[in-house]
Amino acid sequence: MGKGGAGTRRRLALGTAVLTAAGLLAVAVPQDAQAAAACPGRKVRTLPFSTGSVLVYKRGGYVCAVTVPEKPGAKRQMSVSVQARGGRPVVDSGRYAYRAGPVTVHAGKRCVWVKGKVSRGSVSSGWILC
Repeated sequence: MGKGGAGTRRRLALGTAVLTAAGLLAVAVPQDAQAAAACPGRKVRTLPFSTGSVLVYKRGGYVCAVTVPEKPGAKRQMSVSVQARGGRPVVDSGRYAYRAGPVTVHAGKRCVWVKGKVSRGSVSSGWILC
């Protein structure tokens, strides 16, 4: 084999090492980091409640939210919704182990109403980010 073979093997090995590190990171990181991977932008709010939290992100005129449980891993009923004032809510609801969402709306400069639920616990923000 020429130079190309060794270089290709090195790149593959490096790529595998990076993927392995990323996989280990994903397992070891807290719920905020898992949600950040789902929503673009910067986190602008955390709405905690008894059984979890809703993490709210903003980028440009878009607002994205995810609901994460206090104790991830077991499937349970979860939901998240974001509604821009004057619009309909965008909702994700179901039985999830790690998060509900992400859901994204184009809010522009309008206020949004964010809701989240894990099992019996829930939160409702009222109009925020105005």
